Amino acid sequence: MDQTFRPLLDALKQIGIDPQAVDAAAGEAQRSGRSVRAVLINDQVVTEEQLTQAAALAFGINTVDLVSFTPDPAALKKIPLSVVLRHRVLGISMADGEIVVGVTDPGDVVALDDVRAATGMTVRPVVVARSEVRRIIEKLQRESSDLGEMVDAEAEAQSGMAAQANSADDAPIVRYVNNLIEQAVMNRASDLHLEPTEDDMRVRYRIDGVLHEVDLVPKGVMAALTSRIKIMSGVDITEKRVPQNGRITALIRDRTVDLRTATLPTVWGEKLVLRVLDTGGIDLDVNKLGFSQHNLDRFSASFSKPHGMLLVTGPTGSGKSTTLYATLGKISKPEVNVITVEDPVEYRLRGVNQVQVNAKAGLTFAAVLPAILRSDPDVVLIGEIRDGNTAQIAVEASLTGHLVLSTLHTNDAPGAVTRLTEMGIEPFLVGSSLDCVLAQRLSRRLCDWCKEAYVPTEEELVGARWPFEDLAVPEALYRPVGCRNCANTGYRGRIALHEVMPISPEIEALTIRRASAGEIREVAVYQGMYDLRADGLAKASGGLTSVREVSRVAI
Repeated sequence: MDQTFRPLLDALKQIGIDPQAVDAAAGEAQRSGRSVRAVLINDQVVTEEQLTQAAALAFGINTVDLVSFTPDPAALKKIPLSVVLRHRVLGISMADGEIVVGVTDPGDVVALDDVRAATGMTVRPVVVARSEVRRIIEKLQRESSDLGEMVDAEAEAQSGMAAQANSADDAPIVRYVNNLIEQAVMNRASDLHLEPTEDDMRVRYRIDGVLHEVDLVPKGVMAALTSRIKIMSGVDITEKRVPQNGRITALIRDRTVDLRTATLPTVWGEKLVLRVLDTGGIDLDVNKLGFSQHNLDRFSASFSKPHGMLLVTGPTGSGKSTTLYATLGKISKPEVNVITVEDPVEYRLRGVNQVQVNAKAGLTFAAVLPAILRSDPDVVLIGEIRDGNTAQIAVEASLTGHLVLSTLHTNDAPGAVTRLTEMGIEPFLVGSSLDCVLAQRLSRRLCDWCKEAYVPTEEELVGARWPFEDLAVPEALYRPVGCRNCANTGYRGRIALHEVMPISPEIEALTIRRASAGEIREVAVYQGMYDLRADGLAKASGGLTSVREVSRVAI
C-alpha cells in the first residue's frame, strides 16, 4: 500500500470511523491492488464527505463544499483545461497573486507544482469531493466543446459551406449563451459583461460588486454571439450604430429570471451588459435591508407621510431600486393607489400599477407623468429623475398631495439638494417639496463562518477616519479569512451602508439661499445624520463587514 495514505487512514480514525474497518480496508487495498480511496468508498466504509474531511485533517488544510458554493469562474478558467484533466484539480478563487485550488489528494505535489507553473501564482490547496470535481470538469468540457462548435459553424458559414443560418448552426451559440446566463445567476452575479476587443470578446461577471473575467470568446463568433443575445432581448439586430435597451426572460432551474440588456457601440464592436434582475435572492422587506435602527426610524418617518418627495441616491448598482421596491411594499395597501413609471420595469410588484417608458413611442418620463397624475394616484414612483422637466413634474406632484419616490445620481445625500437646483428647480420649491434624501452604497459582507476577530491598532483607526466622538472603539474588529462557504474569499453577499437626511427647517432655509452641499452636510450631521463612512464603520464594529471594505466603497 502507498504509505502516502497513512496520514489519511489515521485521520479517519480521529474523526470517529471504526479503526478496525479502516485497517481492513487498507489490507483489502493492498491485497487487491485497488486504491485505498476506492475500497473505502465502494465498500461503504466511509462517505465521500467523511473522506474529504479526513484528507483536510491529515494535511492541515481547509475543505470547500462545491455543492453549496460555486467556484469563482475566473479561477476556473485560470488553470488550463489540460492541467485540470490531468490532475483533477479546480481553481476555486483568486486574490492578491494567490489561487486557491481544489484537490482530492492533497499529497499530490506534482499536481500543485504543475498548477503553480501554469498560472504563475502562489497555490493554496483545499480539499474538495471527487464527485463534485468530476461534475464540474464535465461541465467545463461541454463548454469547451460548445465554443469549438461555435467556431467551426461560423467558419463554415463564412466560407459558404453553410448557406442558411438555421437552428442547427445556431445550436452551439444557443447552448453557450444559455450556459453563460445560468452560470451568472448561480454565481449570484448582478451583471454579465461581453466586451469586444481587437482580438476577441471578453466575458466578465460582477459578483458582490467586483468584476471577474470568466471567458474569452474568439473574434470569429463574436457577431453570432451578439446577434443571439440581441434576438433574445427583442432589439434590432441590424442596428449597430446606436445604443439599444432590451429585456430577456429566462427559465433557470425552475425559476424565472429577468435580465435587462444594454448595447453600446465601441470601436471594436458592440459591448453588451446584461443586468440580472433576480428577485429570488432578494427580500423586499425594508426591515431587512441592513438599516441601523437610527436610520430606519428616520427613513420610515419620511415614507409614512401622505405627501412629499423622497429621493434615494447613489451610483449604478448600489441597490437604489431594491430599496424603493421594498419601500413600496411597505406603502402599498388596498386603499392606496400606487403608480410607477420606470425605464425599464425591473421587478413586477403585485398590487402596483407599473408603466414602462418607451422612448420610441414618445412615452418618456416627462410625457407620461402628467397622465399618471390624472389617474388619481396616492403614491408615484419615478424610476429616475434625469432632467429638469421630470424634476419639475415630480416637485409639483409632491406639492399637490402626492408622495413621490425617485432616484438621483449624486455622491451623497446633501448633493441631491444642489443637484435639483442645478436642474433648474427654484430653491424654494426644492426646500418645500423635498422631505428626505437617502444615500447608499453596497459593501461586501464578511463570511459568518470564517471571519476572524483582531484588535485594531490606533494607526489603522486613524487611517480609517474612525469617528471617535460618536462611535466607541470596539474591543475587536473582524477581517476576512476564507472558508468553503465563501470560496475562500472571506466575503459572502453584500450589506448596504446608508446616510439618511430628513429636510429640517434649517436645511430648507439653507436650500432657499443656495447654500453649498458642504454647508448642508455640516448641519445635517449636527442634527443627527450618520454619513456613509460612519454607518459603515458602525457595521464593521458589529462584525458585519471589514474596515478595509468600508474604505473601498465610502469616501
